[in-house]
Amino acid sequence: MPKVSIIIPALNEEKTLPDLFESLKDQEFKDYEMILSDAGSTDKTIEIAQSYGARVVAGGLPAVGRNAGAKAASGEWLLFLDADVFVSGKFLKFMMAEAEEEQVDAASCGVIPLSDKLIDQMLHEVANAYISVTQYFYPHAAGACILIKKSLHEKIGGYNETLKLAEDHEYITRAKKMGKFKILKKPKVYISVRRLEAEGRLNIAAKYVACEVYRVLLGEIKTDIFKYKFGHHYAKLPKGVKIQSMIKEFIDKLKQD
Repeated sequence: MPKVSIIIPALNEEKTLPDLFESLKDQEFKDYEMILSDAGSTDKTIEIAQSYGARVVAGGLPAVGRNAGAKAASGEWLLFLDADVFVSGKFLKFMMAEAEEEQVDAASCGVIPLSDKLIDQMLHEVANAYISVTQYFYPHAAGACILIKKSLHEKIGGYNETLKLAEDHEYITRAKKMGKFKILKKPKVYISVRRLEAEGRLNIAAKYVACEVYRVLLGEIKTDIFKYKFGHHYAKLPKGVKIQSMIKEFIDKLKQD
């Protein structure tokens, strides 16, 4: 039985998955399995996942896919990653060592943009600082990277599939009530800025603020206030933006450091 089950919800992610799987293949920590929860991809997503040895299960929207992956998982720990992230070779080693040292039941970590733009660095620094400060009284966790014991995931009933947005934050709120949660310091996850490129940085920032205000004043988001669509970012990229070449250029620099 593997120590960690890595679960990746995906829809038409043939452009990003090779980078993620290559980074997972290079991990020093080897005691893991990979599960791709596919939401009906029509490209080479499934073929790519299987070529890297990942199991494929039927998924849906992110919450549905994460729950489906968790049901198929055999690991003691569940690690939920988004399809557009990249991790260093010591990521799993750092994450599992710190999680066990801190004796947590659930955890997340800082997110670093795969971008050299100052505005992207600033936006993510603000988000990381907010998540770090609020972890003690109003917990958040980036859906791009959430680690949790499978027993706790099952105890809280998994992700709430009825929510339209911020299901990752609501999930961690329930997890913290029944276990110890912490933002880990040493592991970091690198994430694509394709959503920022597609929808605009100020627009995305405004949406996150609006979501926070909504949750504080009205509770969890059960209505489609922003009409979120899964797997739409490439289709919406502005003309001339070659996000995949940008990601690869940044990753190449990262590997050289």
